[in-house]
Amino acid sequence: MKRLAWFTPLPPERSGIATYSSEILGLLTDVYDVDIIVDSLPLQHNGDDRHISAYDFSWRQIKDPYDLIVYQLGNARCHDYIWPYMFRYPGLVVLHDGQLHQARARLLLQQKRYEDYRAEFEYNHPDARADIAYLGIAGLLGSLHYLWPMLRTVVNSARMVAVHNTTLVRELQDRFPEARIDRIRMGVPNASEASRAKHIRARHNISQETVVFAAFGRVTPEKRIAHTFRALAAIASRTPHVHLLIVGEPVPYYDAIAEAKSLGVSDRVTFTGYVEDRDLDDYIACADACLCMRWPSSGETSASWLRCLAGGRATIVTDLHHTIDVPALVTRGTWTPSPSVQLDKIAPIEQNVSAATGGPSGLPLCVSIDILDEENSLQVAMERLARDRALRRDLGNRAKRFWAAHHTLKHMQADYLRVISLALDSPTGVTPPLSHLRPDGLETARDILKDMGMSVDILGSS
Repeated sequence: MKRLAWFTPLPPERSGIATYSSEILGLLTDVYDVDIIVDSLPLQHNGDDRHISAYDFSWRQIKDPYDLIVYQLGNARCHDYIWPYMFRYPGLVVLHDGQLHQARARLLLQQKRYEDYRAEFEYNHPDARADIAYLGIAGLLGSLHYLWPMLRTVVNSARMVAVHNTTLVRELQDRFPEARIDRIRMGVPNASEASRAKHIRARHNISQETVVFAAFGRVTPEKRIAHTFRALAAIASRTPHVHLLIVGEPVPYYDAIAEAKSLGVSDRVTFTGYVEDRDLDDYIACADACLCMRWPSSGETSASWLRCLAGGRATIVTDLHHTIDVPALVTRGTWTPSPSVQLDKIAPIEQNVSAATGGPSGLPLCVSIDILDEENSLQVAMERLARDRALRRDLGNRAKRFWAAHHTLKHMQADYLRVISLALDSPTGVTPPLSHLRPDGLETARDILKDMGMSVDILGSS
């Protein structure tokens, strides 16, 4: 049995990737001998000797090398511990975001490694102006991070890279033609049959007759929360029995509660705070339609959106380039089919939008918002879904079929088995491209000499 080291956050870390890893690991441990490398072990050990502190990884790897190391990499802070190991011990990198600039900049700049950040920026983006790196050092890039994703160091230091959608695969293959890049379909479990939706509504004082829109995940501006509040305010007089449920943990840099108050919709919005994974299906079942929008986007595949599909819910998403293959109704002030909708199978939307045939056949399974017409289009979408029960039902039915055809845990398991097999056969002699990514044990000594004014590396380069 092949031995794998699996770097990932795990529950109780409040991370979608932590949940994702716990679900897929349960489907791989019969095939592979997997050690899970975590940032730190819990104070009370649960008896699972597969959990190993990252601090103990290097000596274990030297003593008895793993056949493959798998790194689950995203922008959240819970992935920060992974970076030095990923460069030192190349393996299969599963990219959950199509840009890592935010994570890498945060880590390097917090450690005051300004020259390392500048060197990595220039290596990742040799065609960009060099002074852009100094904007990053000054903390002035903001959303411009998305323009320079800083992926080259990661891709060129990996034995293989996997992502979750075909658009990102194509983009990375175009940028890095020598790299081995493949797709792993993200899968989520089926929604629970025994729903407590009525109990959830009662808990939050929402009547059974109210049309509930729900948004899931960390409450960040990128989820288009403010735009949703404005759309809710605009349609309130025409659709009085509408309520918005914000299901997720707040973040310190965005006060959504204050925003709802300022826009006059606080009486129509309920904030639940963080909800445990075991309760998520009940909250999805409680909703009549789900809001799964995001902008800017890192090209990520949304697990919360897939869970809404598995729950058979109509969803509103942002019209993004990496979701072009998803059949959708795109709102640009009115309803139009997306390019992936098979037009020969759908009559004009006014007559046939509620036809009860499935998403995999090419009929729309969600509503997609044009970011250039977001304010108006979101109002159109929310009002139409609030009024049209049949449309919500049919989109939800197609969504469920789409999930069953493409995004179950079995789909993810099959892709992981295939990609891991390919990664095991990939070359092992990968060398990180920059010297500071290849530690030789003398880093502390060099820092001391540098502080003493020694500009020449008398210890030799690594």
